[in-house]
Amino acid sequence: MTVTSVELVLRSLDPSWSYARWEELPDDGNRYEVIDGVLYMTTAPSFFHQWVVQRLVRLIGIPAEDRGLAYFSVAPIGLLMPGCDPVQPDFLLVRQANAGIIADRRIRGVPDLIAEVLSPSNPEQDTEIKRDAYARAGVPEYWIIRPQTRDILLCWQPDATLGDYAQVRLIGQDDDLASPTLDGVVLRVADLFAGAPDTTL
Repeated sequence: MTVTSVELVLRSLDPSWSYARWEELPDDGNRYEVIDGVLYMTTAPSFFHQWVVQRLVRLIGIPAEDRGLAYFSVAPIGLLMPGCDPVQPDFLLVRQANAGIIADRRIRGVPDLIAEVLSPSNPEQDTEIKRDAYARAGVPEYWIIRPQTRDILLCWQPDATLGDYAQVRLIGQDDDLASPTLDGVVLRVADLFAGAPDTTL
């Protein structure tokens, strides 16, 4: 498989970014995020990246809404929580019982699940920077979806002092992922990747 990527992450050297400054950024098709005061800009992801996100919507998001369990959202969306001012996860779930954090055009609080689709050009963005930030913010469950190896790194039980998750498990492409924090949320990992007309990363 040939691996190419049109996605690029740029990091600001100015550590004084905030939500107010973020709101002034242009709507130019790039994804802008502020983590611990640092601005990150990500260019457009690949088709396959977006395919996986849409499969999350179809296989997890819509069923969760239909069952009255949770609301879903996908990037671009402003998610504001401690240390993330804001971030734009590929996919997230907010339990319906916690729907009060969805207000004034944004999500203002900690969602119950975040999933990021890993890009080969900038894996540390999701595996280190965001993993640390999400754990410190108290996100109960974090999925790092890895299209290149067709698997998912499942993280739960955040430990804010460590900036990491106490529980981490690799779910292979032939396995089912059963959410440890959301009852009834089950995903056959292979279904995320099956049928895509272009799997170039």
